[in-house]
Amino acid sequence: MSLTKLERRQRIKLRIRKRIFGTENKPRLSVFRSNKQISVQIINDLDGKTLVSASSLCKEVSETKGVNKIQQANLVGKLIAQRALDKGIVEVVFDRNGYLYHGRIKSLADAAREGGLKL
Repeated sequence: MSLTKLERRQRIKLRIRKRIFGTENKPRLSVFRSNKQISVQIINDLDGKTLVSASSLCKEVSETKGVNKIQQANLVGKLIAQRALDKGIVEVVFDRNGYLYHGRIKSLADAAREGGLKL
């Protein structure tokens, strides 16, 4: 019996998460993508705390009209980079959360790199 799309992504996610871990010096940048929105968190796994977050629902991103989802992910990537640099976070571990590194995920990661984060 074949896996559903969600079951397949869950397996990939667990395979990635057993190797990726965020510390205080190098926290984890975790991405969540739904059909309409995209959100990002920078997490310190040692303390279990979210240090910085950004989403396409944030005021800065949602006010822009006439942008497609890839451009929206690009704006979220720039926003998370700006907020992370304001908190003093320069280097992070990228957790794609089981999604393919393509399209919106790639656009977000590239924008975060352009914003000054080291992934």
